[in-house]
Amino acid sequence: MAPPRIADQIGRVLGGRYRLVAPLGTGASAHVYVADDISLRRRVAVKVLHPALARDETFLRRFRSEAQAVAALRHPHVLQVFDWGEDEDGPWLVLEHLDGGSLRDILDRGHRLSPSQALLVGAQAAQGLDYAHRRGLVHRDVKPANLLFDDEGRLVIADFGLARALAEAAWTEPAGAIVGTARYASPEQARGSRVDGKADVYALALVLVEAITGHVPFVADTTIATLMARLDRDLAVPDDAGALAPVIAAAGLADPDARIDAATFARRLEATAATLPRPAPIPLVVGDNRRRDQPVGDGHDDLTILPPAGADVTRVTRGPRLFDVETDRNGSDVAIVDHGTDRPRRRWRRALLAVLTLVVVAGLAAAALAATDVTKPSHAVPDLQGRTLADARRLVADEEFSIDASRRAFHETLPVGAIVSQSPLPGDPLKEGRAVRVVVSKGPAPRKVPDLAGLTTDEAKARLAEEQLTFVPVDEFSDTVEKGRVVDWAPRDAELARGASVTVKISAGKQPKLLPDLGDRALDALKKALEGLGFTVAQEEAFSDDVEKGKVIETRPAAGTELQPGETVTVVVSKGPELVVVPDVSGMTTAEAAEKVEGAGLAVSGVKGSPTKLVIGSEPRAGTQVKKGSGVTLVTR
Repeated sequence: MAPPRIADQIGRVLGGRYRLVAPLGTGASAHVYVADDISLRRRVAVKVLHPALARDETFLRRFRSEAQAVAALRHPHVLQVFDWGEDEDGPWLVLEHLDGGSLRDILDRGHRLSPSQALLVGAQAAQGLDYAHRRGLVHRDVKPANLLFDDEGRLVIADFGLARALAEAAWTEPAGAIVGTARYASPEQARGSRVDGKADVYALALVLVEAITGHVPFVADTTIATLMARLDRDLAVPDDAGALAPVIAAAGLADPDARIDAATFARRLEATAATLPRPAPIPLVVGDNRRRDQPVGDGHDDLTILPPAGADVTRVTRGPRLFDVETDRNGSDVAIVDHGTDRPRRRWRRALLAVLTLVVVAGLAAAALAATDVTKPSHAVPDLQGRTLADARRLVADEEFSIDASRRAFHETLPVGAIVSQSPLPGDPLKEGRAVRVVVSKGPAPRKVPDLAGLTTDEAKARLAEEQLTFVPVDEFSDTVEKGRVVDWAPRDAELARGASVTVKISAGKQPKLLPDLGDRALDALKKALEGLGFTVAQEEAFSDDVEKGKVIETRPAAGTELQPGETVTVVVSKGPELVVVPDVSGMTTAEAAEKVEGAGLAVSGVKGSPTKLVIGSEPRAGTQVKKGSGVTLVTR
């Protein structure tokens, strides 16, 4: 039996309460309608699933379990499920109604997000995913069509729990449909492995790349090829992502154990915001298909209206006078009293009667107002926590309540403009015309930059992490601060938003200095010059045939070397040429004489006479001082 056409369902009432008003769209597994909640007189969205699912017991068990869990979620970035049910035509869900279209609508109209816009979308989606993951719910089908906007630009994630129920169903979607949408599936989903919240993080990383570039990574001609392409390959983030590239890459790792979770993804995106320009408005696609440029999360609620300058806002009304008066010649009011009659007494009685009349009239008016208030109907106060002011005002308008949003408070998790708390509480009765008092989030409290003076690199990093500030180290030479400790930081004595960057200058030690070439200076002058540059001078002596005694031969290390101040420079001073004494070789054979001469550091330059005769002397003569290595001639008989 073919499923009913979407138009045929208009006017149908589900659960005796939800009247289908107009179709919103249709998908492989469900039709979506705008509907009126007859009981609470509010506009909702209703998703009517395929009738064939009503016959699948596996699906129905999972659907009931998931619907109950998702209905308990309360987060500004998770689509709220108000109600659910089943009838002969299939299961249905009653959802929060949004009018800002989806990210899919925006991309299909040819729009691409800048890195700044993608950061806003990603951060809100990651916050919603983290909230659900901490409560044990995994989405399994994060894609642009499931990222919706309200007409104020708030992003919410739709269809939590539905993908898992459909995946376990025996029913098969129409040809061409892919449960879990293969193009956004994680590697572990492709393998059929156990799936946790990091699969949603991977899918969100793919969505952000598509939002920036217009192309989904790893997409091939077939579903199998698409899934196989990402099994063992990390996501390669294009340069178009700019400063977001490292964060998206960490979310797109093929190994789920190495991949960041949703909470870390949100924090890193928020920390990156300080490096990007303010985003242009995101072009929402509203219900009537008109374009509305509205920056995400930038509400314009709760304006304080003041009277124009100089306006008279205080009016004083005089009541009836108790005495007749006339003005004397000086302009003062004086009572008129006739001492010859009882006119003052009559006037007093008339005045008293007037006062009593006013009291009776006022009492009757108050009684009438009280009676009117008593007859006003009461309604249950809706749950406003986590919603924007605009959304809350629309929600309470159906019950003829107003919103008192005069109070503001910091909140660590709710974004600016979201409602932190309310009075009366959700579900409490309140008469029409009364106000629901709400406390509105000012976002996370600003963090005071701590004192980092003298801390080590690790200590400064940990101190900033305690305040949820981002540590940005910069090396700087310092003559006074020990290497590896904080020299300075900026900004100082400031209060910053959570995740803001603090630049910390870390000492790299004293700045190295270049050892100069001091030329042919005298020893004292050379030592003075080196000590003036902050070096320690050591002295050594060495023989030199080329450098005059007392002059500098060299420095160690050599000129041109970079040294830290305080390091030692060795100055080598010439002792002049090395001299040795010509030994006495008389009476020796030429061989014995040659050995002795060479042992003294000299060389035998020749033999004067017969080499077989005994040596009788030498030239130069024995006892003469000559340069080491000089030649000596042996003289024989």
